[in-house]
Amino acid sequence: MKVLVPEKLADPGIELLKKDFEVDVILDLGPEGLLERIGEYDGLIIRSATKVTSEVLERAENLKAIGRAGIGVDNIDIEAATKRGVIVANAPESNTVAAAEHTLGLMLAAARRIPAADSSLRGGEWKRSAFKGVEVAEKTLGLVGLGHVGTIVARGALGMGMRVLAYDPYVSEDRMRSMNVERAESTDEVFEQSDFVSLHVPRTPQTIGLVNEDTLGKMKPTAFLINAARGGIVDEVALYNALKTNVIAGAALDVFAEEPTTDSPIFALPNVVVTPHLGASTAEAQDRAGITAAEQVATALRGAVPMHAINAPVPVGEGAEFVAQFSGLCESLGSLLYQLTDRPGDTLRIEYKGEVANYDTRLLDVSAQKGLLAPMVFEPLNFVNTPILARERGLKVETSHSSESADYTSLVVLRLADGAGGGENVVSGTLFGPRMQPRLVEAMGFDFDVVPERYMLFIRNEDRPGMIGKLGSVLGEHNINIGNMAVGRGEPGSRAAMAVTVDEPVPEEVLEILVQTPGFTDARSVRL
Repeated sequence: MKVLVPEKLADPGIELLKKDFEVDVILDLGPEGLLERIGEYDGLIIRSATKVTSEVLERAENLKAIGRAGIGVDNIDIEAATKRGVIVANAPESNTVAAAEHTLGLMLAAARRIPAADSSLRGGEWKRSAFKGVEVAEKTLGLVGLGHVGTIVARGALGMGMRVLAYDPYVSEDRMRSMNVERAESTDEVFEQSDFVSLHVPRTPQTIGLVNEDTLGKMKPTAFLINAARGGIVDEVALYNALKTNVIAGAALDVFAEEPTTDSPIFALPNVVVTPHLGASTAEAQDRAGITAAEQVATALRGAVPMHAINAPVPVGEGAEFVAQFSGLCESLGSLLYQLTDRPGDTLRIEYKGEVANYDTRLLDVSAQKGLLAPMVFEPLNFVNTPILARERGLKVETSHSSESADYTSLVVLRLADGAGGGENVVSGTLFGPRMQPRLVEAMGFDFDVVPERYMLFIRNEDRPGMIGKLGSVLGEHNINIGNMAVGRGEPGSRAAMAVTVDEPVPEEVLEILVQTPGFTDARSVRL
């Protein structure tokens, strides 16, 4: 597979990709060049300069993953990527420390008027009295958003003796209390009570223009506004007017509605500090972002879900890594269920039991669908396009969770109606041991204990002596080697089944010979 890197990326990230993929670093490609070349590549890694539009994605017939070396994905058409089954992943934690430190630096620079004093002294003036500032200790820092960056900013502010007040409806009161952060019930409360207001929210339709004439009017006349998050969150015309008429004392900005920009009227005001989007511009953050983006793309190209995927179901919160370990098992169970069902119905029922049921299992829902759908569709399936294709084919997915599991710590059960027999086919599996090895524990109405392998053979037979020997003889005559075998049985002397792992696919003619052998009633070759 080939990966295109059209912007500067940290060398360790490039080296990581080169271990498994062919990598082209073309730094002067430009928009037209990207359109011409993108069709050759399976992976793409960008920063903020490259625009991945719907037109680019239409040309990207082989593209499977886009990695953004940074947090924002405004320069990627996420909807178009999702429709084409392209995974988009970013590096959300790569520049958190850098962005938080820059935020604190901007706050101090504005409070102590450092840039203006620096410029004055360089111009040959010594005007100590002209640049009297304010202390931040014992002042209130108001945070709109308490994510990764906001949390680090809060920690730094508390270390400087500030009171921290935060509004974030997605962070619990207990969590804020443990951080010594006071909870605000609204953004208005933050704007009204704070001496410094710092923004830490993404740019969305809901946050564009969040800071406007009305909200600025709620701030103290001695307060400062800091924005190192995203441009567009602040109405820059309203801010200019508020700064010019001393509605607020000052502002510090690292981001702007249109970038790059060098001629904003705000730049001429004496009570504002500005920097050209430097929040992530540290050597450490740049390296970290590049390596993370490379890891995300490499993971996607290997067929797994990157932990920072934007448009794929990634397990979140407590237990995320635990849940992710079940993904391969669920995909194998889905594939097995389809191959053991003569006429698959339109409703897949997934049951999670035991410990796994206590966590976010959306990734596993898609993994099971991916395995089930793979034989039905021509498109390559991934964790982005699988739910879309499932809906298009009319597949309904029902899930249930139960913390009770009689025999296993965790158990996943898949059920699918079989239109041919009028019944329901069921497969179940678990992960076993310290290495979390997958185990098939139920199929065809029998209990088994076998590790699923790429090539398998499932047999229904009468429960009588010699059946295992007959199977071994037929396979041996056709040079098919058995790797492992598990036997399931009902009442002694009634019916039984065998789940067999083999080194190669069992040909159709061998299956016919098995079915024609007395005592065997069904034989199915399965490829996982």
